[in-house]
Amino acid sequence: MAARACGGAWRRGWQRGRGVPGPALSPLPRGQRAVACNARVGAVPAGKSGLAPWVPVVGLEIHAQISSNSKLFSGSQVQFAAPPNSLVSFFDASLPGTLPVLNRRCVEAAVMTGLALKCSINKKSLFDRKHYFYADLPAGYQITQQRVPIAVNGSLSYSLCIDSKMSQMVTKTVRIKQIQLEQDSGKSLHDDTRSQTLVDLNRAGVGLMEVVMEPDMCCGEEAAAAVRELQLILQTLGSSQAVMADYEIQRQIEELENGGTILNETRAFDSKLGCTVPMRDKEGKQDYRFMPEPNLPPLILYDAKSLPANMNHQQVINIDWIHERLPDLPSVKREKLVEQYGILPEHSFALLNEDGLAEFYENVVKQTQMKPKRVIGWVLNNLLSYLKQHSLTVKESPVSSFLLADLLNLLEKKEISSTAAKQVLAELWKGEGKTPLEIVKEQKLQLLQDQKELEQICQAVIDRQENEVMVIKAGNLKVLNKLIGLVQRETQGRSNPVLVKQLLEKKLEVATREKPHK
Repeated sequence: MAARACGGAWRRGWQRGRGVPGPALSPLPRGQRAVACNARVGAVPAGKSGLAPWVPVVGLEIHAQISSNSKLFSGSQVQFAAPPNSLVSFFDASLPGTLPVLNRRCVEAAVMTGLALKCSINKKSLFDRKHYFYADLPAGYQITQQRVPIAVNGSLSYSLCIDSKMSQMVTKTVRIKQIQLEQDSGKSLHDDTRSQTLVDLNRAGVGLMEVVMEPDMCCGEEAAAAVRELQLILQTLGSSQAVMADYEIQRQIEELENGGTILNETRAFDSKLGCTVPMRDKEGKQDYRFMPEPNLPPLILYDAKSLPANMNHQQVINIDWIHERLPDLPSVKREKLVEQYGILPEHSFALLNEDGLAEFYENVVKQTQMKPKRVIGWVLNNLLSYLKQHSLTVKESPVSSFLLADLLNLLEKKEISSTAAKQVLAELWKGEGKTPLEIVKEQKLQLLQDQKELEQICQAVIDRQENEVMVIKAGNLKVLNKLIGLVQRETQGRSNPVLVKQLLEKKLEVATREKPHK
């Protein structure tokens, strides 16, 4: 699913030592998507001089499409890539006399998300009409929660790498102002060839959660890290598929440096050009003409203390019941991975950043004799690189956790070398249904078990490398690695490097006693 891009406004000046944030923007390109974001971006000079670099101040409004079988206020099915206008009820098309009916699943998803983001859940929230024109907004207004949203005053902690090697990470926090429920609009399909626009209302009325972040971030990297953490949380909760993209800060810096001004506008993201383009002027709050939604009563939620004794549990939503059933959030999962397997914190981030990779890693650990610290290298450096090279997800991997564990067991039992193991992994990637052991036997990749034969090969290498032997005897032991590599080449990777090193050291000692270096 495609995603909306981010836009924003830049302003010069300071406010309590921070940049003054620009106003929020409205939805941008509106293709099918699970998450979209609007940016409230401010920029201030880093120093007193007008020529000083600009410092961005970023706040985000993120629209997450709720994972639900039906729409927010109608029973129409939610399905990606359905035929145009095949999932449209009378209410979605805004026919006269139709009334909204609130979707319980969407409310539960919003409460779950609010709890995960440490928000206070309002036991009474209200719905409002927000008026604005889009060709694919049949009613001419959007039902949202402007006055009293479902959740307020939360926070999101996220971690940010401060070096390219991902070995240093800092944790920061962005405040969550509110989370509100609202309905999506439809989709406009522009046909430039025929100079016409077609409207698909399949998405009209789909449930959204708008997560409003305060302008607490100071760069695109921080915003991206915060959004990525939110994505992981939404995916863990199952409240949204959470797919999105981001763009805009550099354009605004260049505009300001060239003497231009940043307009208060909605911008669309052009995927072909890779940039944002003007879409329409941004309305002020007064232009939206907010008013209470007359066809929806206040949304009332309960907790264990306020739940009436004779209330039908199927007709109410219990905040405490949802809270008790929250799954482990990404931050907790990372802590458990580090504690249980002894891996580095940055490794835990890499595992969780790829959907299904943490579970894959744990399955390999359970099925192999290799220590978890060694397994992580094979999963991240080898398997993951293959997946990214071929643009595959973990679920699409032709190498299962069982096959990788089987391969690592051969390596751990010293039946093959690490070089041979990489060759086997490359063969497994072809997906021909062979086991690691079958590949090892077919290609004769087993380690040499005959030590006398290996000793002869080591001696032959020593005899051919007189200069290297002299350097080693002079005290430069690093050159020994070259001899080990030559033995590996002679054996086509079938020799144990540790054993080869021991044999070479032993033979060089013998050679030293027999032929002292002068």
